[in-house]
Amino acid sequence: MELLWVLCVSMLMAPAVVVEAIPMESAAGSHSMFTCEPTTLRLCQGLPYNSTFMPNLLNHYDQQTAALAMEPFHPIVNLQCSSELRMFLCALYAPVCTVYGRMTLPCRWPCQRAKGDCYKLMDMFGVTWPEEMDCNRFPDCDEPYPRPVDLLSSADSTESPISVQRNYGFWCPRELKIDPDLGYTFLGVTDCSPPCPNMYFQQDELVFARYFIGVVSVVCLSATLFTFLTFLIDVSRFRYPERPIIFYAMCYMMVSLVFLLGFLLEDRVACNTASPGLFRAPTVTQGSHNKACTLFFMVLYFFTMAGSVWWVILTLTWFLAAVPKWGSEAIEKKALLFHACAWGLPGCLTVTLIAMNKIEGDSVSGVCFVGLYDRTALRWFLLAPLGLDVLVGVALLLVGILALNRVRMEIPLEKENQDKLVKFMIRIGVFSVLYLVPLLTVITCYLYENSYRTVWETTWVQERCREYHIPCPYQIEQTNRPNLSLFLIKYLMMLVVGIPSVFWVGSKKTCFEWGTSTHASSTHLAMLDEPPSGSTSRASSVRSKMSSFHGSLYRSRDGRYTACSFRRVEDRLPYDSMLKSQHSSIRDLSNITQAIQSAPGNGIHRVLEENGATA
Repeated sequence: MELLWVLCVSMLMAPAVVVEAIPMESAAGSHSMFTCEPTTLRLCQGLPYNSTFMPNLLNHYDQQTAALAMEPFHPIVNLQCSSELRMFLCALYAPVCTVYGRMTLPCRWPCQRAKGDCYKLMDMFGVTWPEEMDCNRFPDCDEPYPRPVDLLSSADSTESPISVQRNYGFWCPRELKIDPDLGYTFLGVTDCSPPCPNMYFQQDELVFARYFIGVVSVVCLSATLFTFLTFLIDVSRFRYPERPIIFYAMCYMMVSLVFLLGFLLEDRVACNTASPGLFRAPTVTQGSHNKACTLFFMVLYFFTMAGSVWWVILTLTWFLAAVPKWGSEAIEKKALLFHACAWGLPGCLTVTLIAMNKIEGDSVSGVCFVGLYDRTALRWFLLAPLGLDVLVGVALLLVGILALNRVRMEIPLEKENQDKLVKFMIRIGVFSVLYLVPLLTVITCYLYENSYRTVWETTWVQERCREYHIPCPYQIEQTNRPNLSLFLIKYLMMLVVGIPSVFWVGSKKTCFEWGTSTHASSTHLAMLDEPPSGSTSRASSVRSKMSSFHGSLYRSRDGRYTACSFRRVEDRLPYDSMLKSQHSSIRDLSNITQAIQSAPGNGIHRVLEENGATA
């Protein structure tokens, strides 16, 4: 009954001050850090002063936030449980604007009297006295607020008020706030996300960047797809140590495919939609709650790391072929270990990032990646793995090339074979340069971002603080904005790094295989289109071929039929040597090293004679 009576009284009373929450539209005007602005809190109208400044004593960065924080005290003030409560609350939430950058605190006795007179009513309404309003933090004086000295101008003031700490750091605007359950973080503030589209670039710049990335992704996808299809045409052609080139091309084929999908989908994956009813602007997607963004991240990051690991494995296989002089069969026996490392390590990193909720949308390219706003993730999950891959790969590559050069200098070879070995070494060097230059450029761009991102973020906060009604940075030493060309170079090199694979498979033999495959396909289609009348002749042709095949078999001692062409190596037809001449140059290296290991001198001549022409 008592609670009902209090509620009725609070509704029927006509207090001198009408207390209600400030509507959202009332805070449309921007505020300035530590400059006087008109007091808009209706609870604080009609006081001896009519101007205040923000942030206030409770670190509210605008009057709208202060009004929301004061809302639980509205019924307490309406019931007039204490004559000091209203003035004390206004002294904290909307302090009088005095000398620029300074403020004075209310005395302790209004705090103690207001708390003592209203604590029963506050308990009835479920309102607790905030820790920030602890009476012991205020000076022990007996002057009312505001004191006469507070209302004097700076020229007339003889007392030095308390200095205010101006550097309040970053405050998340209400437009960028995110539900706490999602675990978003922006500039070190939780439940906050960067704006979308990108916070650094204009809309026309983003459109140009998106089309640029789309065109480059199509070129890279075409080159890597050509490499992979060439491998499928003749799988036996690409043996170890050159087999990792195919898996390397496949990885960057998937990378370019993800960027192409990001171009087609624009911001639908990388950005959250706006919620005007909740005053939420479009923000960057973070974490794993967005399934499409998570899928994009998994494919892009996994295959980016796997591609770099496969390049290291490629240099390792070259090292094994050149230094310990392993053959293709010996290297191929380690294929299971190679696959475990190439797919296992990126998989572990990908799962770790998902567990740590480090996925971030990229509003420039339309994909999701890591390290776009979190510098810690950038250093440990991008710079560290890529830098380690480069160091290990370059070391193995240099040792292998030096070993090949030693072979060329120490073993007597004919001039023709000397030239072949030199061309092979040049080919390895050119391929490695075509891979290393883009990768090193990407690492350089990441290092540049890691060094200047803090400056970019501070500059952005300074430019947008008044629009977002948040504290502006204090004493900025350096301002700078990123250049769009830096990001375009980064995306270009992330995609171009997969194109060198097409230069390795590009040869006369590749053209011959594609032409043969096309001709075989057309012949097969023509045979399917032949009339049924020709079936008899085709059947007889097949029977003749089968009879000729069985005629080439002979019965061995144990009763098994064996092809005559496999009786002895010495009985092979001359045409067999012509087939050997179609081996790739990487098989030259394998056979050369086997000959060096087994029979230096005569063996190297024999291998080079058998492998006369490169693809």
